[in-house]
Amino acid sequence: QVQLVESGGGSVQTGGSLRLSCAASGGTFSIAVLAWFRQAPGKEREFVAALSNDGTSTYYAGSVQGRFTISRDNAKNQAYLQMTSLKPEDTAVYSCAAGITFGRYTLWGQGTQVTVSS
Repeated sequence: QVQLVESGGGSVQTGGSLRLSCAASGGTFSIAVLAWFRQAPGKEREFVAALSNDGTSTYYAGSVQGRFTISRDNAKNQAYLQMTSLKPEDTAVYSCAAGITFGRYTLWGQGTQVTVSS
């Protein structure tokens, strides 16, 4: 069974950086579209970024455009979210997701907590 496991979350101060990782196991990682979502306490889950299976197409939420970078290494079955210039409003549980097409994600990780303090 395919699984996604996130890591790399933690606590940083405003302006800091973190790199999240998403490790996939048990499936054909290279054909999947990948995405990152986040959910803050009391708020709905929101889209952060997405990346095509070959890495040539990327999409970002306006709130993270220019600060976050999504990438993948198909040889290692890993996806990444490099986050810079972090703000307190970036505080959330970040989850990676995979699917066959953009917007239709059928596999989700359990999430990793990111906390940004002012």
